[in-house]
Amino acid sequence: MATAKIEPHMVMADAQGNIYDDPDLLMVCRRGEEWGTPRPDELMPLPEESELFLLPGRRAVGLNPETGEIECTEDLAVAAFAAPAHTLSAHPAYTSDADAPLLPLFAYGAVGFAKGRFYICARKVDADQRQEFRHIPRSRIEKNVRALLRQFPKNRLVGHILEDCVMKYDCPAARNFALGRFEAPLPSSRTCNARCVGCISEQDKDSPINVTPQCRLTFTPTPEELVEVMSFHAGRETKTPIYSFGQGCEGDPLMNPDLLVESVRLFRSRGGVGTVNCNTNASRTEAVERLAQAGLSSIRVSLNSARPEVHARYYRPRSFTFADVRRSILEARRRGVFVSLNLLYFPGITDCEEEIAALIELVNACDVNFIQLRNLNIDPELYLRLLDGIAFGPAVGLVNFRKRLKKACPGLNFGYFNPHVDANCKDMPGRFHPLPGRD
Repeated sequence: MATAKIEPHMVMADAQGNIYDDPDLLMVCRRGEEWGTPRPDELMPLPEESELFLLPGRRAVGLNPETGEIECTEDLAVAAFAAPAHTLSAHPAYTSDADAPLLPLFAYGAVGFAKGRFYICARKVDADQRQEFRHIPRSRIEKNVRALLRQFPKNRLVGHILEDCVMKYDCPAARNFALGRFEAPLPSSRTCNARCVGCISEQDKDSPINVTPQCRLTFTPTPEELVEVMSFHAGRETKTPIYSFGQGCEGDPLMNPDLLVESVRLFRSRGGVGTVNCNTNASRTEAVERLAQAGLSSIRVSLNSARPEVHARYYRPRSFTFADVRRSILEARRRGVFVSLNLLYFPGITDCEEEIAALIELVNACDVNFIQLRNLNIDPELYLRLLDGIAFGPAVGLVNFRKRLKKACPGLNFGYFNPHVDANCKDMPGRFHPLPGRD
């Protein structure tokens, strides 16, 4: 819940990494190219399981309330990486040195300090606790990892999820698989037909981003390996089981549709229940059609914008266009598949008038069910340079952004995670009905 009547101080860090506030300067945040103080409706205490980042080569700035001027310091700027289920509404404001290094692929939230605690510009957008681990000892997760590796010594996918995704990358989805709860990851594809600027598993050789948080999957699992993971997870998570193709450690799953179709069919033929989901760029409409026929429940379409020119700048597609993405969404809905947009939210851009209008048109024209308000993990200045030359009007803020979409798209729902959907599920979010033309 937003906190009113709070005026946080500027937060900064010294050369040794000590973080402190300046009682004489107020917090300044950034929304696109606009600098200003936080809006009353966007401040909230720093959520548990969030992190603070030092921003190398970037100087903290604050507002002098006496003069009304923004002052630059010699100390390092600080940002917050918000816990899952929270969407950032502003980035930190700072001045960058000429030799400032590119920031790693994380989301950077504006942070300040007031009344003995840190505050960030963000809102909680999902009540689901599936990626909260503060009450689960690490030792318990690691014990489960060792036990499952012994139980499935020949399943390469199990080995990758546990040895790489849990133990190396600390992936929340992989940790949940180790714990037998919520959503099981199903990495399946080594390749991709996009060159996303913010890809967390693979970058072009000439990319300025030379370090990715994860590494790309090094093998292609078999249908039996995939179904073994799905069936095992279904036996432990019996309330709301979800199985998701398309993880951060892989390319796009639709690049190998035969594998996915065979896996889904095999799982369903053995009585497999629950939500079979595909996280994808939605570039291949025929693959979506085949997966729907095989028993796919939902599809989550990754999207930074509903404007073709903005979409292309970030995804840099090799063999598809935004028109293909639209066709895939329409095909999914025609066949009764639940459609979520994995909207990569960037304050000051995503919530501007042009972006809102395009998104409303897409949601209504294609009957989109759900929007997951995810943070775009990227150096903010890199993204703004990437979009140079494209017109963006005034931004309305995250709160008003949601209000505008909800008013224009009454059946639309919001969250952060993939929802559990099933044709027989009474509490299924959003709408779930086939459009005319379903086979």
